[in-house]
Amino acid sequence: MSAVIKNEAVLGGGKTRSMKRDRRRALFWSYFFLIVFVTFFLTPPIYMFITSLKSSAEVGAVTNPWWVYHPTLENYKALIFSEDYQTFFLNSAMVSVIVVIVTMLISIPAAFALARMKFWGSATLATGVFLTYLIPETLLFIPLFKIFAWVNETFDIQLINHWWVCIIIYPTLTVPFCTWIMIGYFQSIPRELDEAALMDGAGQMQMLLRIFIPVALPGIIAATIFAFTVSWAAFVYPIAFLFSADQQVLTVGTVTSLIKADVYKWGMLMAGALVAAAPPLVVYAFLMDYYIAGLTAGATKG
Repeated sequence: MSAVIKNEAVLGGGKTRSMKRDRRRALFWSYFFLIVFVTFFLTPPIYMFITSLKSSAEVGAVTNPWWVYHPTLENYKALIFSEDYQTFFLNSAMVSVIVVIVTMLISIPAAFALARMKFWGSATLATGVFLTYLIPETLLFIPLFKIFAWVNETFDIQLINHWWVCIIIYPTLTVPFCTWIMIGYFQSIPRELDEAALMDGAGQMQMLLRIFIPVALPGIIAATIFAFTVSWAAFVYPIAFLFSADQQVLTVGTVTSLIKADVYKWGMLMAGALVAAAPPLVVYAFLMDYYIAGLTAGATKG
């Protein structure tokens, strides 16, 4: 009997040691790939930051590119106090905020109708809404250009080369995907809430405003972050439809104003890119938990 107990103890100890080895191996590979991931994605912004602290002479000098011998903040000062850069920043801010509001006003009711108000073709329409997002911008800006030209010829309304034209164009990118996100979130909300609200005499709009929007707040925040990021970082549409410096947004204005023929102001370009990336980073830093919850909520229905 004692021999059997001893054998079981030996087997149990072997299994424990094997589990520990497997755990150490899993942790090793997890940290290995995490380090590779962090190195791969942090190297560009670190190099941008280093370059932004250099003068034009030091950038062009044959020295160690990963070291700043004479750090300076002149690139940041020149950008922040530049009237053109302030105009770019203000245009981007106004476009992004208005696009987010327009996107939410359209996508939330649309997602609620497609997810909770079942009607003929609702599933097909929901899929079609998402498929429209998959059409690349490079295929859309030419038809949009033709439409704007037709509007100008027919109604004498000039849409091209005005910053507010982005408010008309960007929702073609943000509304489909935000609607898709919200459909998944609304579908994950239990049906009992609908039945209880209907028994209390609530209408569809009351259900949306008083029940579903508060419950679906993480999903709405995720959609809002996405809409803000897309409208803030868009490049193809502004470079196609905006020409004047006073109408440009930040992504295109920074490049066009700091690149003259074959002269690249690398220090200011890197500083401008980092400053432009700051607002989305701040938004993600404060709302990351809501963003992850909103994107994963539609994966399960309960």
